[in-house]
Amino acid sequence: MASLARVILDFQSGELSRDEFVAQLDSALATEQLGPTRLLETLYAAHHRSPLPDDLYLEVRRRIELLRVSNVAAGGEETGIQTTVDLPSLRSSSAGSAGAASTAGSAAHETIKGIGDTLNNRFVLEECLGVGGMGTVYKALDLRKLEASDRKPYLAIKVLNVQFRGNPNSLVALQREARKAQVLAHRNIITVYDFDRDGPIVYLTMEYLSGKPLSQLLRTPGYQGMPVRAALPIVRGMCAALAYAHERGFVHCDFKPANVFLTTNAEVKVIDFGIARVFQRPEEESDATVFDPGSLGALTPAYASPEMIEHREPDPRDDIYALGCITYELLTGHHPFDRLSATQARNADFKPQRPANLDARQWRALRAALSFDRNTRMPSVVRFIAEFDNEARAEKSGTLAWVGLAGLAVVCAVTVGVFAFRSGSSRHQAAPTEAARSQGDQVDRAAGASAVAPATNLAQTTPAPAPKPALTLAAITPTLAQVPCSALSGAVQDHALTVRGFLSQRYGAAHLKETLAALPGVDTVSLDVRPLADDKCDFVKTLAPFLVRNWQAGRVASLQMRPPSGFLTENDSLVVDLKAPPFDSFATVDYYQLDGHVVHMVPSRLWPDNQMQANGGPYTIGSNAGDWTVSKPFGSEMVVLVVTPVPLFDKLRPESEARAVYLRALETRLKQIGGQYGQDRLLADFAPITTKPATR
Repeated sequence: MASLARVILDFQSGELSRDEFVAQLDSALATEQLGPTRLLETLYAAHHRSPLPDDLYLEVRRRIELLRVSNVAAGGEETGIQTTVDLPSLRSSSAGSAGAASTAGSAAHETIKGIGDTLNNRFVLEECLGVGGMGTVYKALDLRKLEASDRKPYLAIKVLNVQFRGNPNSLVALQREARKAQVLAHRNIITVYDFDRDGPIVYLTMEYLSGKPLSQLLRTPGYQGMPVRAALPIVRGMCAALAYAHERGFVHCDFKPANVFLTTNAEVKVIDFGIARVFQRPEEESDATVFDPGSLGALTPAYASPEMIEHREPDPRDDIYALGCITYELLTGHHPFDRLSATQARNADFKPQRPANLDARQWRALRAALSFDRNTRMPSVVRFIAEFDNEARAEKSGTLAWVGLAGLAVVCAVTVGVFAFRSGSSRHQAAPTEAARSQGDQVDRAAGASAVAPATNLAQTTPAPAPKPALTLAAITPTLAQVPCSALSGAVQDHALTVRGFLSQRYGAAHLKETLAALPGVDTVSLDVRPLADDKCDFVKTLAPFLVRNWQAGRVASLQMRPPSGFLTENDSLVVDLKAPPFDSFATVDYYQLDGHVVHMVPSRLWPDNQMQANGGPYTIGSNAGDWTVSKPFGSEMVVLVVTPVPLFDKLRPESEARAVYLRALETRLKQIGGQYGQDRLLADFAPITTKPATR
């Protein structure tokens, strides 16, 4: 969970909107293990560096003060609280700044709602459950139900974001969502009660679900998929919800793991039909063209079909594409197209690999759901689950009946034998020789005869093997470049191939070795590769050419962690040594964090000078005094060096920023520098690190 300092920084850098800031503020304050005084000091320091808007500053301060009050009310102690904390005065353009601040704070309390606040004197917001494209969802206590001694006094409330409140269609959006969800009354779809407003606050009430979203399961560290039998109940629940919606003329339009909820009662609930669009126009929906929820722009590229990205009319097969992506991820632990958008994957001719635990019919169904073309995509959810659910097929056909087991065993044995024979044949055919063809001719001519005679003739007629083709780096480079989510450098000596670098965990070293061993001229393959998780693929794709160029030149520019193992514990100092290339250059050192942010170490306010002399170094960045220290989140992260002949950027970037934003700017700038000074002056090096919390 992000800290208060991180949430404020993300808002100041533009990463978070006002509503996202308020929602994450609640979570940060709830999980931050600091006292109110330390939190106030954190607020002061952040506000001093880059002032927050007056109303938001007062809101953060108010909530921290509420923590102090609630702590004392609960019988706690105000440990370390200083009543003389010097908080900064707010900026003001008039002499009446105190009055202006008070007015701003009052206005903020009227327009911003968060944990502890009440809507319409009835719903007490107790916990932030998540932030979506249209609003923030809270767990709320219904005081009316509480008075009536209702056994389930809690519900969920979606509060519309500020930017949507300003949209003249915002109330229409929420009203339509309520109407659609009420029409979609199904056990696998969340129940929506009503919508209402409290002054400028517009909100939607719905059933409160206890459990977790599917996205949380898929993001569990080390998750590598589940068996088909375990996944089938989830797939059935998703299909039942979508089929029901499609039958009533609705396409979800933002189907993704975060919108699939797994309850503690083992139920599957599809949520957030907020931008669901009508693909059929029944009479009772004759006003559907008055407001198009799709115009609000919510879209998740990794799960959106090509047609959605291209803004074509909605179709149930759009949801089927998303269903295919989620099912694949559920079974394997990774996205079928490395989280590329459908149009990017289509343009790259990306073909998903068949999961090992699927039979042929299941794979045909899943592959059809993942088609980039509506015309060849699985036509309906009902058809998909009928093809994919092998247990239901087995029960229907009776193939699990005891009476058929004996015959099934015989069929399986024969099939295995045929498959083994064909597999053996295909392995020989992969690199056919004159001897193999000769043997095949003799077997055809002497069918049914003794195998001794063909073998004897083969020994007499087989010519000497042809010499192996020469092995060159140019011959293997295209193969290395085609490996997804990788940065691989090769070296050859005679017929021995050595490859080093970084490789996707999903692709695997065994797969790479098998692929390279099949290349002409290769006798032996040696690998020295480090595994890469899926979350590293974006920056590896941007920087892989520069890392490979550096290593092919003998790693003339390098980045070395201290200690070299890269294993670091919470509060350890982050220290790196740099070696310069044989030309004057500028170093950019970035720390790619697990939470999707990039911390800019060099150049920065702390280390503004980043020029290196030719063959200079080692240059040491950081110190044991703690210029940078390891903190949450923990896991597999990366420190990256980029070497350029001129400064990479004209001015310092924010201390930390979202990785996607930075990579777009980085890619653009590297193209500009490469075009002006030559690609050979652009180099990169990676230093993976593994961080863990300190033992308590």
